[in-house]
Amino acid sequence: MSAPIPVGLVGAGKHGERYLRHVAEDVPELRVRLLCRRDEKAGLEQAARAGARYVADFRELVASPEVAAVIVVVPPTLNAEICAAAAGAGKAILLEKPLAVGVAEGLEIRRAVETASIPLMMAHTLRFNSVVRAARKAVQRLGRVHQVCLSQRFEPSRLDWLDDPRRSGGGNLLHTGVHSFDLLRFFTGESPSAVSARTTRVVTQRSEDNFVALFSFDGTLLGSVGGSRSTARRSGAIEIAGEHGQVVADHVDGWAFRVTGTRREPLAVAAPAQTVRETLRAFVAVLRDGTPPPITLEDGLWTVAMAEACYRSAKSNRAEPIAY
Repeated sequence: MSAPIPVGLVGAGKHGERYLRHVAEDVPELRVRLLCRRDEKAGLEQAARAGARYVADFRELVASPEVAAVIVVVPPTLNAEICAAAAGAGKAILLEKPLAVGVAEGLEIRRAVETASIPLMMAHTLRFNSVVRAARKAVQRLGRVHQVCLSQRFEPSRLDWLDDPRRSGGGNLLHTGVHSFDLLRFFTGESPSAVSARTTRVVTQRSEDNFVALFSFDGTLLGSVGGSRSTARRSGAIEIAGEHGQVVADHVDGWAFRVTGTRREPLAVAAPAQTVRETLRAFVAVLRDGTPPPITLEDGLWTVAMAEACYRSAKSNRAEPIAY
């Protein structure tokens, strides 16, 4: 086996720790050489545990010859600056969603990446969920799809920064809604043209924790997405209707069915997958084999454009176009 690819990890909080753990335990093709996070005490401990070196400034990390690629797991308000620095240093990037807080910042990242000619893979990790994969395969048997309904519901977040728009850039719609926005395009192969959306605050004080959005496309396809971070249990409903039947599933509970008339046929769903682990393995193929990123910067940009249009619609109380 060839030597592990040395990478730098920028951001090692609650979610970044998952990346650190999976690299150490499940992805021997990678090795975290440098680690950067704001909490120096925690960062030093994590770096020591991973056999890495802690650095306080992400600029030092991305510029270092010790790393060949960078994994970025930080609030999206920081992504543009970090990605520009990494691209300027010629380092490939794995970027945790969302790509950016808005389309303007997303386009900045695209310009930097295109100028440097480096690969950027978006970590829309839900694409690697076993139920999601089974549902997408089953969609091929539905014929023309005309309606997709998706929802994700969670308990309230304990992360204070998520309810601070200056740090988070947005609420549940931006941070979790983009999962479903990405799946809407993943399942249909189409991108929406307009959206009508509403948001509310149930538990949060400064950002939305509930939203609903109705997406329209250029043809007859309609998509609805709902999100909540104010309930007591998680769920991830998927409903896809086409001319030859339906797919109904839940990516949290791990089940999926094809429905035709009064018949309900269980779909073959693989064993539950560790989605961050699978994302990292896909990134290895990008780095080692030159495989094009399976989840592109454009995929990330579309989800941000969808989120931004939702915010505009919630404010204007009318349908808003989606474009960038």
